[in-house]
Amino acid sequence: MSASTTPAAWPNTGRSRNSPTPSSRAASSSPPTQWPAALADLGPACPLGLWVRAHDRLPELTTSTVVVTGNRVASPEAIERSTAFATAVAEAGHTVAAALAYGVDATAHEAAHLIGGPTLAVLPRGLDRAYPHNHAPLLNAISENGGAALSLYRPGTVTSSATLKASAALLAALSRAVILIEALDHAQALRTAEAAIDLKRPLLAVPSDGGIRAGGNARLLAERLARPCASPARALELL
Repeated sequence: MSASTTPAAWPNTGRSRNSPTPSSRAASSSPPTQWPAALADLGPACPLGLWVRAHDRLPELTTSTVVVTGNRVASPEAIERSTAFATAVAEAGHTVAAALAYGVDATAHEAAHLIGGPTLAVLPRGLDRAYPHNHAPLLNAISENGGAALSLYRPGTVTSSATLKASAALLAALSRAVILIEALDHAQALRTAEAAIDLKRPLLAVPSDGGIRAGGNARLLAERLARPCASPARALELL
């Protein structure tokens, strides 16, 4: 692996000096950069450290991060919207963040890359492998083209329900806003949306067309937990 794709530990230097970091050896070989203050909003769940690819870019990348997320098995319309929203967000100078997952998230990463925008990926497993596994080229492209990848978990850790939930909260905490393109109710993307609500991050949801694929969007909008956002231009107004 190149230096930009080798996972390194990034300790939270704001926690107690006696608190363990992900790996003192990795931390000593890669001096820590400024810890994102926004993660303090996680309260007791704020991590003692993170595993990162391209840690030196994080202060810049996390200054204005906007999550674009949605269904893994996305409709063609959702793929088009993900491309449009991610492109607009990147062109406006924000960092597009997503979970590297199939569907909406991978499309958001790819759309930002097409216009030269760096992206931030939060993975629910160790950074020694991509999740899903066949997105390894996309994971490498993120760190090799100005972006970074983060994980709560040391290399070798596999994905589980617990890691998916915690990673969704981390993704939301790093953001200034979350854009929900299309989500089934109770889908993984809903975890990120619900974490955004808990953390008081603006949640923008594309209005549902009435189909089951966007049931999560419809519920959050009906409960007034998300703001309707039908276009990229509207998203930029709300950011």
